[in-house]
Amino acid sequence: MHRQANAVWKGTLTEGTGTLDTQSGALANVPYSFKGRFQDESGKSGTNPEELIAAAHAGCFAMQLSHFLAENGTPAEKLDAKAVVTYGPAAGGGFEITESALTLTGTVPGIDAAKFKELADKAKAGCPVSKALGAIKVTLDAKLA
Repeated sequence: MHRQANAVWKGTLTEGTGTLDTQSGALANVPYSFKGRFQDESGKSGTNPEELIAAAHAGCFAMQLSHFLAENGTPAEKLDAKAVVTYGPAAGGGFEITESALTLTGTVPGIDAAKFKELADKAKAGCPVSKALGAIKVTLDAKLA
């Protein structure tokens, strides 16, 4: 299985702009820029690679956990997962991603908090995006609604 995305960049790092497209069409001609990545915390300037990594991580984790919960006989009504990716100056110069912090609130009938935490931790470790992010710190704060 292969998935693809395309990035087009025009201009210099700080003055240039780009667009992103995905195979599915979910992203089509979506703008990204230096301003959107480094200067505009509101997110109104377009997306950026870190935001896309956060979306991928939250989505992958929620899907993995839904599988484990169903296998346990306690399918989720709702899993509200969020990933916050930390990005900043690197010790040796440049910038780096240092962490992805997952938070989760789950509505899961018939499960106790201990089993929910166990399965959430298993999903954090087993989700393919978590594995791909093995070079950074990945944390999880999970609770039942």
